[in-house]
Amino acid sequence: MRKIILLIILVSHQLFCQVNSDEKILLNKSLTAIGNIDFHFASEIIPNRDDKPLYINLNLYREMIETSGQSLSKEYFLTKIDSSSIYKENNVLNYLIRGYSELYYNLNNPNSFQYFFNAYKISKQLNNPYLTIESIQAILNLYCDGILQNNNRYQTYLEEFQANSNTSSNKIQSVIFEMQLLGLTKLFGSKEILNKLNEKRSELIYLVKSSANINLNHVANYRIANQYLLTKNYKKASHMYKNILKVKNHPNYFKKHKFNSLIKLSYLAFLQNQKDSTFHYLNEAKKYKNTINSLKSDLAIASYEHTYFEGLKNYDSAFFKLKKANLLQYKLSFLKSNELITQSEIFNKTEETKAELVLEERKKKNILLGAILTIGLGGIIGFLALKNSRKKQLLAEQQKELETQKNLTLLKEQELITINAMVDGQEKERTRIAEDLHDNLGSVLATLKLHFENLKFNKDKKKLDQEALFNKTENLIDEAYLKVRRIAHAKNAGVIASQGLLSSIQMMAEKISSADTISIEVVHYGLEKRLENSLEIDVFRIIQELITNTMKHANAPNATINLSQYDNTLTIIVEDNGIGFDIEKVDLTKSMGLHAIQTRIAHLKGTLDIDSTLNKGTSIILNIPIA
Repeated sequence: MRKIILLIILVSHQLFCQVNSDEKILLNKSLTAIGNIDFHFASEIIPNRDDKPLYINLNLYREMIETSGQSLSKEYFLTKIDSSSIYKENNVLNYLIRGYSELYYNLNNPNSFQYFFNAYKISKQLNNPYLTIESIQAILNLYCDGILQNNNRYQTYLEEFQANSNTSSNKIQSVIFEMQLLGLTKLFGSKEILNKLNEKRSELIYLVKSSANINLNHVANYRIANQYLLTKNYKKASHMYKNILKVKNHPNYFKKHKFNSLIKLSYLAFLQNQKDSTFHYLNEAKKYKNTINSLKSDLAIASYEHTYFEGLKNYDSAFFKLKKANLLQYKLSFLKSNELITQSEIFNKTEETKAELVLEERKKKNILLGAILTIGLGGIIGFLALKNSRKKQLLAEQQKELETQKNLTLLKEQELITINAMVDGQEKERTRIAEDLHDNLGSVLATLKLHFENLKFNKDKKKLDQEALFNKTENLIDEAYLKVRRIAHAKNAGVIASQGLLSSIQMMAEKISSADTISIEVVHYGLEKRLENSLEIDVFRIIQELITNTMKHANAPNATINLSQYDNTLTIIVEDNGIGFDIEKVDLTKSMGLHAIQTRIAHLKGTLDIDSTLNKGTSIILNIPIA
């Protein structure tokens, strides 16, 4: 009966609790101005009111887009947005603000897609073209910036954006999106794509001439200039880039366009052997770097500096800039690798939305009929629900008990498997220690025993030089002591001592490399603090086992150990350029070394991935959570 009452309340809310007509007009005008990047006009038509969340969120949304996160903090927006409003239009704005907050302050974070997607979903349910355009524009920006690594599914959003583009500004934005997305396709550089880009450039030039939106025209001119650069029309490209630099009194939204224009002008000057202009434009570009996260900007500057110094045959500076660029690329790739949205997730979300939107349309058509039928059949449904409630409750309790027993059995089985695997690993380690004692220390002790027998035999007869014999015996004792010390050090590698995990791995790599059989390099990032001692020991054992396998089987001249700590995850990558192997033909359960590593990783609740190619080497990637 409670469900029936709630459904009646929901129907009444849908019929009567809507935004009034004046607010709808304000919302539509404001969003049109924001979408056209006309923030001055948006500021004039949005009243500064603190009594209605819709007005507050309109102002916050304008501020978010206008500043692009350059001057305001993420907390500024997230603490001010109102999520308790009954207006669905206001909830769309909430999602858009949260999405841009994630995008601007946590670059390449695909979490922003989820917020933009929620905004798109609700705006479709409301059948509001203005909110839909804003939501689609946000999603397309993610595709154009390369944050969503998926070049096949943007077409649906682009077609919908084009279908709803009924203003000149929206048409300009549509062509800009299409040009950017064409540049990301796998066929980029082909004659077909170049012809399409030239057609779009001509269309964009025509639209700009007939548009009065100065801000959006500057964005379009930047895309046109890029196309001139692509077709090697350097004169026109340089002219348009310089015009972009003349723009004044613009919002921070255009900061990235100035940065990119200066970078392109420095490159054009380099192609024309204008050394002074090359570095002048490059230094000017540094003034417009992204102040929130400068990784991309620094990488672009370092890459171009390397190219310029190499062209000037200043190889020392070129090498330094290349090294810096590689480090920045490594950091950027590391950030991207942590939380990328997969193509299947995006596809599933899109398909779910289509199904939900169809369902919503059907609900709207039948909502009144459903309410009447619900009230008429309420008594019957309530009676049947009451009659069957006890049976369902009993079945639910029985099912819950069965699930509990099943889970307990599964946990016990997993615990036994883990214990057996750990015991196997310990037995293997004991066997290895026994082999080391037998092969290395045993021979020394046997020789030492012979020397003592000679000393005993020679005590009275004195046929040999006793002093020399004592010296040899003493040397053998020292050698036996050193071998015992080396065996103990090889098993602990200083992890338990004060050096820590990183120092121990570096010492191990240095000692192995000193034998001139294999060169091992250790690369680390984010390991400023010590880990918990037992975790450091487990990680060291795993890396030690991987390096031992490399030395035994890979026949590799070089190997690399990469350790990176980001947030609560420790990532380990062990690579070599050895002979590799066919992973499909290897039974990991029969490989003692890899099986022991799998057991340790499972115990640490981590993951293990192996990538190996014959004659090209092997890469093993471990991800271990840090409590």
